[in-house]
Amino acid sequence: MGFLLATALLLAGCSKAPFYQEQAYVFGTIVEVSIYGETEDKAKQGAAAVMHEFQRLHDLLHAWKPSALSELNTAIAQGRNTKATPELAAMLQDAAQLSAQSGGLFNPAIGGLIQTWGFQADEFKAVLPEEKKITALVRANPQMSDLVFAACAPSTPEKTCITSRNRTVKLDLGGYAKGDALDRAADILKQQGIRNALINIGGNVLALGAHGDRPWRVGIQHPRKPGPLATLALRDGEAIGTSGDYQRYFELAGKRYCHLIDPRSGWPVQGVQAVTILTRGARAGLLSDTASKPLFISGAEGWRAAARQMRIDDALLVDADGKVHLTGPMQKRLEFGDDKTTWDIEH
Repeated sequence: MGFLLATALLLAGCSKAPFYQEQAYVFGTIVEVSIYGETEDKAKQGAAAVMHEFQRLHDLLHAWKPSALSELNTAIAQGRNTKATPELAAMLQDAAQLSAQSGGLFNPAIGGLIQTWGFQADEFKAVLPEEKKITALVRANPQMSDLVFAACAPSTPEKTCITSRNRTVKLDLGGYAKGDALDRAADILKQQGIRNALINIGGNVLALGAHGDRPWRVGIQHPRKPGPLATLALRDGEAIGTSGDYQRYFELAGKRYCHLIDPRSGWPVQGVQAVTILTRGARAGLLSDTASKPLFISGAEGWRAAARQMRIDDALLVDADGKVHLTGPMQKRLEFGDDKTTWDIEH
């Protein structure tokens, strides 16, 4: 398989060059910036700039506390026009394009469903919502395509006016913001001359350069056990993202209800424990966050078609029984630590 050899190469020749790491709590999760090969002052400055940007984005895009996004949601519910900054408008237009590509499975317009299930909160209560509320929201069919973007009046040419044809649209960019933040962080570090770093936002990880004479090595969290399901060497410019049912969820009568909602049914996805994808290119971070959702929602039967639709070659799905399904390219990149893992390579 080549995995043991790769591991041995990674462990060989570790450098003693400076290594700096900083953590914070943003986007409702632990974020971590690791920088290799720079002076402490330069690394601190770079990490501080990244953390500042993370906090700015968190404050801008919070779905239920006062923010530019929550103000927009209030205006949509009231049928009003809202003046948005070019930055926010561009994010929403980008998210709308990705939603269209996914056939609506990635749908940041279903914040109403997420709220109804109790996941727009810091703590989750084990309570099922009223079915009639779910049915009504599904029937209303909020979509990103309901948003209308137009130039504002000449008095505010720097703003974009946003309205919605559907008042039930409630925007929640929780499946977009972390990935976008990864790409922004990479740009910030590059602008400061930092070429070797690992940026981790709650399991969405992007690599710059290498960790000395070895690649950055990351683990994929096992959805039901402590420690990693598998590990891989993350190359320069690559990102990895996981959607799972094991962090934001509650249990009731022995059944698990996670925060990943199928917009077609209005119910949390069942039958999947986790999906992990590997991305690369100019928007690797963003895609590592957004593109995993359609695969997770499509489930064990439809995840491969969803991967093709999102142009993802490297993907892994853990089904309800703990069986690992993965693409050939992904299998070549992984080292599994548990010999008892049952896995299928999808062609």
